[in-house]
Amino acid sequence: MNPTRRTVIGGALAVAAASTVALPASAAGRLSNLAHLDFLRTSVTPPAAAGHTTFGSGPVGVLWTYADRQPDGSYKRIGGGAYDAATNTYGQGAFNADDIARAAVVYLRHWKLFHSAASLDAARGLLRSLTFLQSPNGNVVLWMQPDGTLNPSADPVELPDPSDSGPSYWLARTVWALGEGYAVFRRTDRAFAAFLRDRLERAISALDRQVLVRYGQYNVVDGRRLPAWLIVNGADATSEAVLGLSAYVAAGGSAAARRTLARFAEGMGEMAAGSRREWPFRALMPWGESISDWHAWGAQMPSGLAAASKALGVPKLLAPAIGDTAGFTPLLMTAGGPDNGWLPTPIDRTQIAYGVDARLQGLLAVGLPGLKQVAAFVAAWYFGANRAGEPMYDAATGRTYDGISGDGVINRNSGAESSIHGQLSMLALDAHRDVARLTGTPSYDGLQIIEAESATGGQVVTPPSAWTGESQWSNGSYLSLDGTAAWTVPASSQQRLVLPVVNLIDTPTPARTTWTTGTRALGTLTHVCGPQGISAAPGALRPLTLANPLPAGATTLTVTSTGTAQLDAVLLLPTVSSLRIGASTLLASVDDHARVVSVPGRHSYTYDATGKLVARGHASRTLVVPGGFTVVLG
Repeated sequence: MNPTRRTVIGGALAVAAASTVALPASAAGRLSNLAHLDFLRTSVTPPAAAGHTTFGSGPVGVLWTYADRQPDGSYKRIGGGAYDAATNTYGQGAFNADDIARAAVVYLRHWKLFHSAASLDAARGLLRSLTFLQSPNGNVVLWMQPDGTLNPSADPVELPDPSDSGPSYWLARTVWALGEGYAVFRRTDRAFAAFLRDRLERAISALDRQVLVRYGQYNVVDGRRLPAWLIVNGADATSEAVLGLSAYVAAGGSAAARRTLARFAEGMGEMAAGSRREWPFRALMPWGESISDWHAWGAQMPSGLAAASKALGVPKLLAPAIGDTAGFTPLLMTAGGPDNGWLPTPIDRTQIAYGVDARLQGLLAVGLPGLKQVAAFVAAWYFGANRAGEPMYDAATGRTYDGISGDGVINRNSGAESSIHGQLSMLALDAHRDVARLTGTPSYDGLQIIEAESATGGQVVTPPSAWTGESQWSNGSYLSLDGTAAWTVPASSQQRLVLPVVNLIDTPTPARTTWTTGTRALGTLTHVCGPQGISAAPGALRPLTLANPLPAGATTLTVTSTGTAQLDAVLLLPTVSSLRIGASTLLASVDDHARVVSVPGRHSYTYDATGKLVARGHASRTLVVPGGFTVVLG
């Protein structure tokens, strides 16, 4: 056994005093408040459209897409695309299936938790409009105009076009809503439940016909085999369908639904990547056309796998969900919070409720006690523990703001998507009163980015577009090197993993780079990948971990290239990274050894790479273990 090492986690964690408040049901009111979502709702009576019908007669419930904040602090409901006042139409539409489906899930879950008749009625109205948007082929029209007229081809164009001509995110979200709808209404309105079941089976048939026809086949993406049977080649879209399928199967759904669920869950599980020391650190990757793109929005893969594991009775489906939540999420949080995109460098530092909610739901769905403690750090984003230092959720009005930019500016609009996912988060917290509420200014000591272009040596190249088609150059440019370059980097009291972000090329004569600090060798990389396959661009931007870490106190980094190498950035990851909010601290370890650290606080809880509790102790002697995380409470 390797001996433990003692480290002091120090000055970077010192912040102003703040509070940690538990939310026992007897002492605190609800966090969820549907007032703003109710404000976005309205009803319409759609004109007749060939092949489009719904349950019953009369107006259906719909939801405005956006809500823009006005100078006087009020909100104006608007649709998507350019507005034509003469025809009262939008280029896209006023209402859309994506938001209608997800809002229905909010009202269904609110009813399940609080048994509000108004929520059940709202869910019914939204499900009636959602099924009106469904076409006879099982697919779904995305947009509806203010008077209820369908708009299958939006401006700007969205794929597929027409929107009901193939599988889509909105078909996946329709399955989500119909599955959860059936599970609720089978106990309250059997006729409506039977209708929902028929429409869900229609959607499942469309997925089987258009997507699962490729079950068991694989796409090649820069040398990696990825499942070809994901909805729109996305584990993200598939995960939302899986949530609905899981609810349906658990409620007695058909054998066909069970088979569809099992196959989609299998494909999602195969999107796990990396290891505790290799990018993306056991994350479930969302997009089946890139090995370099992780994004937060829609990344419901861990919660989907947890739901599928339970519905199908297949425990092994939980393993990749644990890897994502216990391995990747703590590192994401210590790197600066729930950023929107690691592409592969963490450059989309926007933070939105759609991404935050996906992280929170995954932690709570997997359900391990330690992950509930991590969930408190994610949930704190809503209550002011973010770059802006201000709450993103207003419990008095039910508004969730539309996001925070990378430099800490809040977008105070409050559209449907943000409102929906804010409420899904609040409902999850209302259902898990044992998740602590943390408030205070966050302090991070985690992943650092050194732009390659800041080196001495090499040539800076700015391509026509920062986006490659599958990934993104972090500063809009890169360093072309055939020789030697050097950087001065900030000092650290810890060892740090060094992950150069390099462009890998499928070639028989790849570039090689050798990395050093002073006289110490850190490692050599070969800049090669496998065949391009269905990837949109040749080559792949990838962070590769050097064999040896950067020693504590080191401030120089040198690279020598044989052949022309393309360098995007260098990522430096402390062996023990940390996030402190108020009197509570989250630690994540990528070390090779267990070690003891000293952290301000009282009690520490140490979890291994599988989320299992392995030690409890005092904060002054806090144990961290390889690939695991530790929570310290004040």
